[in-house]
Amino acid sequence: MNILFLTLLDFSNINEKGIYTDLLREFVKDGNDVYIISPTEKRNNKTTRLLQSGNTKILKLQIGNTQKTNLFEKGISILTLESKFKKGIKKYFGNIKFDLVIYSTPPITLAKAVEFVKRRDNAKTYLLLKDIFPQNAVDLGILKKSGIKSFVYWFFKNKEEKLYKISDYIGCMSEANVNYLLNNNPSVSNKIIEVCPNSIEPIEINITECEKNQVKMKYNIPIDKTIFIYGGNLGKPQGIEYLIECLRANEENHQSFILIVGSGTEFNKIKNYFDKENPQNAKLLDHLPKIEFEVLANSCDVGLIFLDKRFTIPNFPSRLLSYMQASIPIIAATDISTDIGMVVESGEFGLWCENGYIYKFNQHLNRLCCEDLRKRMGKNSRIYLENNFTAKHSYEIIIKHFK
Repeated sequence: MNILFLTLLDFSNINEKGIYTDLLREFVKDGNDVYIISPTEKRNNKTTRLLQSGNTKILKLQIGNTQKTNLFEKGISILTLESKFKKGIKKYFGNIKFDLVIYSTPPITLAKAVEFVKRRDNAKTYLLLKDIFPQNAVDLGILKKSGIKSFVYWFFKNKEEKLYKISDYIGCMSEANVNYLLNNNPSVSNKIIEVCPNSIEPIEINITECEKNQVKMKYNIPIDKTIFIYGGNLGKPQGIEYLIECLRANEENHQSFILIVGSGTEFNKIKNYFDKENPQNAKLLDHLPKIEFEVLANSCDVGLIFLDKRFTIPNFPSRLLSYMQASIPIIAATDISTDIGMVVESGEFGLWCENGYIYKFNQHLNRLCCEDLRKRMGKNSRIYLENNFTAKHSYEIIIKHFK
C-alpha cells in the first residue's frame, strides 16, 4: 500500500525514536511505501525539500511559525496549514495514488488536505486522536463557549466535527477516550472508533548501578535518595501550581528527591519558585534531547505524571511510555476524567491520586521509597509496555482494516 502520513512533528528520518516514527517503521517493515509530510517552521530558515530513504519519502514542508511566537503569528500559521499541506501534496506527491491517509491531532486543521486525498484517490482515512481540541482549551479557561470571544471556540469546534466526519476510522488513546468521543459526538458511529494507544518500539538501555551514579553526579542529583523524575511539557495542562505545592510538601522528606525536566509556557513559573525558594530536595533542568532524557530516566527510580484537575477530557500522556521502557513505576496525579490512573493501578505498575491532593501524593512518594515495591512495580511496568503499548500492537490494530 501507499501510505500518506500527515503530522506537525518535525523529523527528517523515521529511524528517530518517537510514537509516530516507531509506528511508521512498522508499515515499512511490512513492505508498504510510506510518504510523510513533516513540516519545518519558517524560523528554522530551511526551504521545502524532499528527503528519500528506501521505501520512505519525507516532505519537509516550510510552514509558518506555530511555536515560540506571538498569538497572532501562530493563529495565521495554523489557519494556513490546510492550504500549504494540500499544495505540497499536489506538487510533490501528485503522481502517487494513496491507499491510506493517517493523521493525528493536534492539529485539527488538516481536514481539507485529508479530504482532498480521500476524494482524489478513493483512499481510506485513519485519525490518531491524541488531543481533544477545543474542549481541552475550554477546560483550562483559554477558550469560552459563550460571550464575545466564543466565535474562536465555535470556529475550531466546526473544524473538529469536519475532521471526524471525513475519518473512516478513529484510533483513541484509551477506553476513556472512546467513551468521551461517543458521548459528546452523537454523529460519530461507534463502528469506526477503537483504542489505538500511544506506543513505541521498546529498546533496552542497560545501565549498571555505577553508571547510574555517574549520570546522577553529572546532573548533581543525590545518589543516596529515591529519585522521582517528571519529564516533558511544563504548561497549563500539567497544573504547575499543584506541582509546586507537592515540591514544597516534600522538602521535609529525607528519603526522596524530585527531578523536573522539561520546557513549556509555564517553565518560568516553576523556575521562579526554584530561584526564590531554593528547594534542597528538588532540581529543575531545561529540556534535554530524547536520548539524553532516556538515559537519565533509566538512572532514576520513579516516573511522575501530572495533569490539571480541571480537565473533563481524558488525556493519556505519551511520557508514560518512557518510564515504562525504563522499567520504573509511575505516580500519576491527574484529573478524574482520564483512565491513566486505572491503567497503572490495575497493571500494578503505579499509584494514582487526584490532582490537588498533596497529602495523598506524598503518601505515594513515601510508599515508593521502598526498594522492594519499586522493583516489583518496575518489572510490571516493562511487562505491561511490551504486552500492550508497542508500535507493532498499534500497527496491527490499523492494518487489520485492510487485510
